[in-house]
Amino acid sequence: MSTKDTKKYVDYILDVTTKLLAIDSPTGYTKQAAQFVMDEYRKLGYEPEMTVKGGVLVDIGGRNKDNGLVLAAHTDTLGAIVCEIKDNGNLRVSPLGGMNPNNAEAENCRIVTRFNGTYDGTFQLDNASIHVNGEYNDTKRSYKEMEVVLDEDTKSKEDTKKLGIMTGDIICFDPRTTITDSGYIKSRFLDDKLSVGILLGYAKYLKDEKIELENAQYHYVTVYEEVGHGGAASIPDGVKEMISVDMGCVGEGLECTERQVSICAKDSHGPYNYDVVTKLIKTAMDNDIDFAVDVYPFYGSDVDVTLDAGYDIRHGLIGSGVYASHGYERSHRDGVENTLRLLMNYCE
Repeated sequence: MSTKDTKKYVDYILDVTTKLLAIDSPTGYTKQAAQFVMDEYRKLGYEPEMTVKGGVLVDIGGRNKDNGLVLAAHTDTLGAIVCEIKDNGNLRVSPLGGMNPNNAEAENCRIVTRFNGTYDGTFQLDNASIHVNGEYNDTKRSYKEMEVVLDEDTKSKEDTKKLGIMTGDIICFDPRTTITDSGYIKSRFLDDKLSVGILLGYAKYLKDEKIELENAQYHYVTVYEEVGHGGAASIPDGVKEMISVDMGCVGEGLECTERQVSICAKDSHGPYNYDVVTKLIKTAMDNDIDFAVDVYPFYGSDVDVTLDAGYDIRHGLIGSGVYASHGYERSHRDGVENTLRLLMNYCE
């Protein structure tokens, strides 16, 4: 497929990713995002199913059901949950997933109540004014020293409770999505909504080009990856291989950039299947795909969890390079294209 033809799928991926990023979906609050993914697969002509846990499983097709492949991504993101309403009316929160408070300081957020709508707020250091707080620079940023300041006239715990806010309400942080003229994609939660967009783009390509796969293929969009059990269940019978399409790491000591597809050789759980990694590398080499192979020092994926759950499968991990993971993340449309092209060639 020519670069021009691939471009239209990258354009689609960025469009659908931007829409998905605009739907709040911290782990535990993913129903709307999962429904959006379901609807997109239906528009493409597939028949997705929602798992009991709330993930999305799609039979993409393929003649041989005894040698199936799962491509997995996740639509749950980092976030927080209310754990205390303070005496001053502000909210103490507990993280959902690995949201680092240093990366979330001064971010706008939404408080989703169970029965009384949504309120706006900001995640701030306690006593956040530098002109007032002489310890501002020296205070460690942790969830014990930070709070959500409500954009409501609340001065006490009782005022906040009257709004219908309670312990267990979900805190959703602004993604602040932007795509630059130079092709960079900047947003919170590219991990892993960008990869969900890539799977949708690949599914669109298969339909548009009327490609019949030799082996059964399934797309699995999980909703509990950030807390470690997204891929623990619902793997279809006959599956022999699973590849997590997640963010590729970019940082000191690694070779990958935002413009490449990353092939992971090992993460915190151990090495990925040697034959799968070798085939991914050879596919990239044979098709002039810009890639890097890296070892991720602090990382776990859905397919790691699938193995932990006892499934007897081969496993791999790829993804578009993403800088500043779990913070304000950045990738590039070239990385998206290289990941898409690797899937196109590897799976066929």
